[in-house]
Amino acid sequence: MNLKKLVGSGDKIILLTLPFLVTGLVLNILRPALFSVGGPPAALKVLSIIVLIPGVGIWLWSVVLVLVRVPRGELITGGPYALVRHPLYTSVGLLVFPWLGFLLDTWLGALVGIVLYIASRRFAPEEDKYLARTFGAAWDAYSRRVWIPWL
Repeated sequence: MNLKKLVGSGDKIILLTLPFLVTGLVLNILRPALFSVGGPPAALKVLSIIVLIPGVGIWLWSVVLVLVRVPRGELITGGPYALVRHPLYTSVGLLVFPWLGFLLDTWLGALVGIVLYIASRRFAPEEDKYLARTFGAAWDAYSRRVWIPWL
């Protein structure tokens, strides 16, 4: 199995996001007060847990679908892929990193999540073109029926 098929645009997304993560972690260790979200307050803890649970679930579900179906050469159109074209990137960037960060009393997760999401929007079109070439009409039909194609 070709590793590139499994990771899609993930390698480029990670390369763009990693410097922000590493720099942020170093700064967060050196100056934690600059990154603090205030404890976090009880309401932010509850909200973080409420968002994190489906976020991690969607991410895991997406990973399992990729690991099972991509090696078989199948286009994934069900589960979280019926909602958004790239649920793996979207869930980590918008539902996992930010809210995990808040639970750990740092807004660094939100920053890294935003950078990761922007990187995924930058590189996902390349992945979409590859999928369109590979799956043709099936990709076109899927692209038209996905609920939130821009997310």
